[in-house]
Amino acid sequence: MTAADAAAAADIAREAGEVLLEVRAGFSEDFDGKARGKAGDAKAQERIAALLASRFPDDAVLSEEARDSSARLSAERVWIIDPLDGTREYSEGRADWAVHVALWTRGAKPADASADVPGELTAAAVAIPGEDLVLDTDTVGGIGPREDGPVRLAVSRSRPPAITEPVREALDAELVPMGSAGVKIAAVVRGQVDAYVHAGGQYQWDSAAPIAIARAAGLFCSRIDGSPLVYNEADPYLPDLVVCRPELAERILATIAAATSGEEA
Repeated sequence: MTAADAAAAADIAREAGEVLLEVRAGFSEDFDGKARGKAGDAKAQERIAALLASRFPDDAVLSEEARDSSARLSAERVWIIDPLDGTREYSEGRADWAVHVALWTRGAKPADASADVPGELTAAAVAIPGEDLVLDTDTVGGIGPREDGPVRLAVSRSRPPAITEPVREALDAELVPMGSAGVKIAAVVRGQVDAYVHAGGQYQWDSAAPIAIARAAGLFCSRIDGSPLVYNEADPYLPDLVVCRPELAERILATIAAATSGEEA
């Protein structure tokens, strides 16, 4: 991972976050929340696109808020962007939403050396503007020891996936509801929770940046079947993941396997 690219990702995520806060502040509280979210998405995408075009004109981009292009599949570098992850939380005036900026580089060694993929995530940043926080792959540091007490499991505050319950039961875990995927993964990185399991459908931009940071922090990251998370695939759909402290990975994966096969872990 390159420090320069991580710093650039952090700068871009921070600027987009500032734009989002400005947009939200410009709406009165009684204004339709969906309009706030739509305006924020558009303005953040506009700012990120301009910054990437200025700094990295030869790089390709995959963004939730822009038309996809097959050119990225042969590009050497691809930025994977979610200008506003957690539009609902943003629209409601909450703080648990994020900006994702990740860089995929062709030829980079994958996190799982057995994975036969053309490249890997090499730098990323996640901004949580509501907390004035930016995490990036160069400065994130490693995870500390787990605090005493029950295992804490991040879960969607609006639509927790069915797989959450067997994992909660197996770990005797405490559920901690929160907003966007980026915030949930960042919570594992920050030690606020111990794991995040998702199987309800996501896309590459929902997880690329936070997964890169989680890997840099030393967390376990995979699909729910234990296979690697692969980015810059032709189909942007990447519906499930596990992010957790390494000591919990075996138990979580075994529980998921048992739950999806009808057996007991």
